[in-house]
Order: sequence, then C-alpha cells, then structure tokens
Amino acid sequence: MKTKFIYSLILSLGLVFAGSMVNNVSAQKTKTTVQHTAKKYTCTMHPEVVMDKPGKCPKCGMTLVEKKEVKKADMKTMKHKAVPAKVKKMPKK
Repeated sequence: MKTKFIYSLILSLGLVFAGSMVNNVSAQKTKTTVQHTAKKYTCTMHPEVVMDKPGKCPKCGMTLVEKKEVKKADMKTMKHKAVPAKVKKMPKK
C-alpha cells in the first residue's frame, strides 16, 4: 500500500513537471513569432515615414529600409561614441 502511494506521488510530480515545461516552451514560441511580425520599414531621408512592409517613400521615392530598434543600453554607449572631428587650427597671418 505504501509503495502504491509513493509511485502515484512520483507520477503526479512528473506530470506536473512535464506540464510546466510544455507551458514554458509554448510561451517562448509565442514571443519569437511576435518579434518576427513586428518589422517596420522607414526612409533614410525621412525617418518620420514608417510602414509595415517594404516599398518606396511617398515623399522622395527612395527604397524603405528595415528599422532597427535601439535599446536603452545601446543609447548610452552611442552617446559616448559620438566624438567630434578634430579641427586643424589655421596658421596666423
């Protein structure tokens, strides 16, 4: 009788564990599909033009390029990378 209880407890825990793993895998698949469908396209000359599919800019006719999302961490590093060009001093006359 005790062994049947132990076996059923092990079986129950195994089923709970397997069910939670299936839920995690399906949640990860959903997140990746949402990321793939959220592509945006923009014009390099007119960044205010944003479309859901590739094509031509309605203002200038240039080909739209895929818009890349910039994360907050990247924005911090970009600020430090922007270094002004060195300007040569003009000789005095």
